[in-house]
Amino acid sequence: MTLHCFVTGTDTGVGKTLISSALLFSLASSGLRAVGMKPVAAGVEQIDGAWANEDVLRLDAAGNVDAPLALRCPCLLRAPMSPHLAAREEGVRIELPKLRGAYEALAQRADAVVVEGAGGFRVPLAEDLDGADLAQVLGLPVILVVGLRLGCLNHALLTAEAIRARGLRLAGWAGSVIDPHMLALQANIDTLRERLGAPLIGVVPHLAAPDAASAARHLDLRALRSDAALAA
Repeated sequence: MTLHCFVTGTDTGVGKTLISSALLFSLASSGLRAVGMKPVAAGVEQIDGAWANEDVLRLDAAGNVDAPLALRCPCLLRAPMSPHLAAREEGVRIELPKLRGAYEALAQRADAVVVEGAGGFRVPLAEDLDGADLAQVLGLPVILVVGLRLGCLNHALLTAEAIRARGLRLAGWAGSVIDPHMLALQANIDTLRERLGAPLIGVVPHLAAPDAASAARHLDLRALRSDAALAA
């Protein structure tokens, strides 16, 4: 069984990496060969004496497949800004064939590849390319991470509409509590369950020390497995 998927979010900073890492942790714990991929990552810092991207490191730690960085993150940019601006600053051109080739190489090594997009679904990657184009060329089922805070209903419904407009399947969604004091939290979750038209795989609360294992306890992948929603 293959369980590859593309994870996108309603915005940047909504918990995509945490949810992606939790997915990887759950898949690896179930006995599958699982690996994370961030095709485009913008922003590096010194970690253990080397320049690295924190999201890429967290995805790698949550999986159980050894793969080179060139496959797990084929486009690593220095500046923490929109990828198209960071790439322009470095004189780098982001191209879909390179990203797709890296994904295909990972898919040969693993039962499950969790591909995390950059920012929101339509974030620009180049002058004529955005995150939706990447998701479309990969053709994977999509999991939407909804940052639960004021405004999330509009952002989630618009993103779901954009995903389906590209002919992609919204296989499921996960809530990530960004604002622990959000008014009518459960009512917002109920509204999304009614209107998104995809199974809810869990809601990760606002965690004091977020990590893959802690977040995974709040996810239930049975809805995805039951109808092979993530089958590539």
